Amino acid sequence: MSKWLRRIRGAIGMGLTWAAAWFAAGMALLLVVGFGAADVPFPLGFGLLGFLAGITFSGVLGLIEGRRRFDQMSLPRFALWGATGGLVFSGIFVSVASLGVGALLVLGPVFALAGAGCAAGSLALARVAEDRDLLDHAEEIADAGLTEEEVRRLLGDGG
Repeated sequence: MSKWLRRIRGAIGMGLTWAAAWFAAGMALLLVVGFGAADVPFPLGFGLLGFLAGITFSGVLGLIEGRRRFDQMSLPRFALWGATGGLVFSGIFVSVASLGVGALLVLGPVFALAGAGCAAGSLALARVAEDRDLLDHAEEIADAGLTEEEVRRLLGDGG
């Protein structure tokens, strides 16, 4: 059960990360077109769409790359799955909203590009966080009083 809870928590985290990025895009659009230009404020609408797209991406990623960790995937591959998630989400969105095939032809590429960008950004953020974690642990190793040879061996630099 904890495996499913971790996956759900990860999907919600991915959704929130994407929601923040899409919210920022909505803010930029709001600044360009001005307030009162739409029924739903762009940042809120974009944020909700971003959250749902992030969860969809997590589902696609879990189905296809379920056993791989983030550090085992390349940035282009991750972006490809982000684009796939964006396409899947656009299909779901168009179906639920009862829009036509024409809307899918417009929204599909837009959501795919946004998904690829958000996926690449998410992986970059995850790698930065992982690097910080490694740096924090490196400081703990220094506090342990190990010799330089032991530190190199422990960190994998000394063979």
